[in-house]
Parts: sequence; C-alpha cells; structure tokens
Amino acid sequence: MSDDTAIFVGASDADQFLLLKYANRHGLIAGATGTGKTVTLQTIAEGFSAYGVPVFMADVKGDLSGIAQAGGDNPRAVERARQLGIDSYSGRAFPTIFWDLFGERGHPVRTTVTEIGPVLMARLLQLNATQEGVLNIVFKVADEQGLLLLDFKDLQSVLQWTAENAGSLTTRYGNVSKQTVGTIQRALLTLEQQGGERFFGEPALDLKDMIGRDSTGSGYINILAADRLMQSPRLYATFLLWLLSELFEIMPEVGDVDRPRFVFFFDEAHLLFDDAPKALVDKIEQVVRLIRSKGVGVYFITQNPLDVPESVLGQLGNRVQHALRAFTPRDQKAVKTAAETFRPNRKFNAVEAIQELGVGEALVSFLDAKGVPEPVERCLIAPPRGRIGPASEPERAAIVKASPLAGKYEREVDRESAYEVLTGRASGGQIAPDDGAPAARPGRRGQYDAAPPPASEAPSSPGPWGRTRIPQTEPAEPPEPARPRPRPRLRDAGRDPAAPPPATSRTPARRTDSIGTTIAKTATRTVTNVLVREATKAVLKNGGSILRGVLGSLVR
Repeated sequence: MSDDTAIFVGASDADQFLLLKYANRHGLIAGATGTGKTVTLQTIAEGFSAYGVPVFMADVKGDLSGIAQAGGDNPRAVERARQLGIDSYSGRAFPTIFWDLFGERGHPVRTTVTEIGPVLMARLLQLNATQEGVLNIVFKVADEQGLLLLDFKDLQSVLQWTAENAGSLTTRYGNVSKQTVGTIQRALLTLEQQGGERFFGEPALDLKDMIGRDSTGSGYINILAADRLMQSPRLYATFLLWLLSELFEIMPEVGDVDRPRFVFFFDEAHLLFDDAPKALVDKIEQVVRLIRSKGVGVYFITQNPLDVPESVLGQLGNRVQHALRAFTPRDQKAVKTAAETFRPNRKFNAVEAIQELGVGEALVSFLDAKGVPEPVERCLIAPPRGRIGPASEPERAAIVKASPLAGKYEREVDRESAYEVLTGRASGGQIAPDDGAPAARPGRRGQYDAAPPPASEAPSSPGPWGRTRIPQTEPAEPPEPARPRPRPRLRDAGRDPAAPPPATSRTPARRTDSIGTTIAKTATRTVTNVLVREATKAVLKNGGSILRGVLGSLVR
C-alpha cells in the first residue's frame, strides 16, 4: 500500500491504514472516557492535514489546541512510536485556525437567523409542534414583507409584531395565538441568557474560509473552542448540525475522488440525537448519505455506539472502537452491539477484546482497496506529531493574530433589518424635513421604498462586513419591476396622521324622477307582470287542444 494514499492509524500483526480514497465513507470513533479517543482523533486529523485535506473539529475538553504546536517530546508518544517502528517520528505543528462562538478564544462564528431557518431554530428553542408551526408563520411573514432576520432582536421584533396582529394573520396562515408567541419569546430569553444571541448576526461565517490550505499545501485544521459552549448542549448540537447542512448546500458534486475535499469530526455525537424528532433524524441520515458524493467525510465521536441511530450507524464504513466497560445491562448491550458491527476475525472474540483493551489500544476496521470492510483487528494507535494537550493562552492568541482571517469576523456589523424597520414604524417613521422644504409623506417600508440617495451620498464600496451572500452593490438604475411590489400589512403603516383620510366611499347616485313618476312606473310594471302570468296559465290549461289544432293545420 502506498504511503501517499493512506493515513497510518496503528499496527498489530499488520499495519492499519485509513485509505484516503474511501475516507468520505464516514466513520466512527467510540469508547469510554479516558481510553484514548482524543489522541486517536488528533492522529487521524493530522493525517488528513498532512495530505492537504482541511478538517473541522470541536475541542470539547480544550486539549486539542496543542495540534498547532510541535510535539514529539512526550515520553509516551516516543515509546509508542518505538513500539510501532516509526523511525522518522518527530514533532510537527499543523496549520490551525481557531474559532469561538463567543469570540474570546478564536475568530467569532456567526450566522443569520434566516440561514438557521425555522426547523433548527425550533429545535434550538425546544419548541413543540404547535409552537414550531407559529415560528414557521413568523419566518413566512418576514419573507413576504421583505424583513431581514439577521440577529436576535430582529426575530424578537417580528414575533412581537406577529402577536399584535395575530387576528389578521390567523385568517390567512392559520391559528396564531398570543400565548404561543409568548412561549417562544420566553424560550428566546432563556437562550439569550446562555449567550446564544452571539451566534446570530453579521458578518456571517463563510464556510469557504474553512476549506483551504496553507503555503506548504497542508490542509487547515479548524478547531472550535467548545468547552464553554458545552454548557449549552442544544446550542452546540444545533450549531454543528447547521454547519453540516451548510456544507451539504455549498459543496459541489464531485463523485468519487482520490481524497476528501473536507472532513468533519462531530464530537459528543449523542447530543445531536438526544430527544431529536424522527423528522430531524431522517434529515441527518439523508445528509450523511448524500454528502459523500460532495467529497465530505463525517466522523462521529461518542462514548457509546448506541448513541448513534442504526440508520446512521450503517453508513459509517471506517471504525475505531476503544474500550467499553460492561457494568450495567445497557453497557453489556453496547459491547455486544459494537462487536457485531465489525467483520469477525477468527483470531479473537471481539466482545471480550473490547472489554480488555488498554489506553491507546483499539479495535479497528477500515475499508479495503475494493471498498469492503476489513476484518476487525486489535492494534496500538499511532502517536500524533502535534503536542498532546492544550496550547497555552499566549500561543493561542499568537496563532489567532497571525491567522489569514484576522480582522474579518472580529468586528460585528448591525445594518438595517427587521428590528430597525419595525421600531421605525412604531415611532411613526417620521423624518424631520430640512428648513424650507415641504414635508414628505413617509414611505410604507422605510428604506425599502425610499428613493435612492443622491450620487454624492451613495456608498462607493461594499459594506464593512466584506464578503457576504447578500449582494451589497446596487445597479446604477433600478430595473423596471415586472409587477407591483407587495405592500406590507403593518399596523398604522404608511399613513401620515396629519394627512386627510383617503376618499374611498362611493358617491350615491342622484335622483332625476319625481315621486309621482316613480309610483306610476312601479304600478305599470306590476300590472304588466300580472297580465303575463294569467295569459301563461290560460295557454298551459288549454295547451293540449291548441297544440293539436296547430299541428292539424300544418298537415293540411
């Protein structure tokens, strides 16, 4: 097997390699706490980076940041390298980009409320089916009205407006109760107290910034500082699921490739599936099935294989199983399940071996050159070349400062969106006119219906948030609209209190006849109706004889 097509993971009787060609068939790293999962994750991630494959992983315990520093001096790592016959073992620092949802230990990570969408937002807020339905209505109304949902206060403002106009919305979209909206608002307040509002805003994360290589051709290792984020496990799981969904949306179809385009490690995978509705699990399974053809590999890291649903577990072709302890009936079932997922090896009993594994030892089974799972092997895991353990805060700060993305995401941008529009309507939307100039009637949607600024005041460059999916440059002349722009149905919107009310009542028709003439006409119509009715009765009564006489005359 060529060394430039596979990652050396460990060895026993034979070397164990993870083929890059089948690395996008996904994988699983499982085992009890303290058995060596983190070191295995670091070894595999370094292998991908060395071959130019960018990686994303969450640093749940804070000890993966050492991958950015050269290691090789750890006595246990040196001893393991000697046992495995790695003669050229030495330390190496790998190109790393640090991210942090709270912006304290890495580049801030943000996205907009619109990009999260109502489904993931409902899971994040732990809403039931009825509340999720109302949240869908809120997103629909905001989209129809042209209201941008960018940050936390935008969503709160639209929810408040929805509650105030629940009566008019119910007839069009379905039942919208103020009590349900209030429940959603309370859930938002809870999320805000946990710091979740920092996740929403601009500049939004551009995933292309994660998928890159440094000047030496090594793939960047993107590390999310998740030690504090784990205090809000649902926010953590929702963020990673959103990231995986966005990768599925933006990555092009590439089919079978010689190596992955990107590898995604999902640590503490059980948080993704805990209390997840069946529709969400089905969506995850669909993404895992289809994202392979986009060159993306997904690896789940968890303590118990039972944490991953069988429908997803069946898609994971590359597996590393560390020790499991069978102290309870559920643990015994997990050991048996883990052993049965491997292709059997006659040399040993997998059920017994899983309980006997030491630290840094694992059962492994990867796909062979034909894409078939190899028989399970018991092996020692190869040591990583980066530092085992966390980087110091000065070392982390130096890497963040020298990052190619330094300064791009640090400054938060708050442009006009739903909050600014709705609060402007609440205050009347009045703009003080210049002295001597006539007062202008305010527009119905603030900046959306306002006239373009003069050429001297028009911005000469895009906004300060840099690259964004929302185009910032406007054409010199607005195109002719194909149809009128839908007007918002906001309360008291677009009407100047000082302006006279529009004349919408119909003018009654004028009478031209006198009262006597009108009475005579009515009597004539009545007499005529009576004569016609009596004549009709006479014809129908003698209709048989009259009809025979007419027909006889025609025959003669």
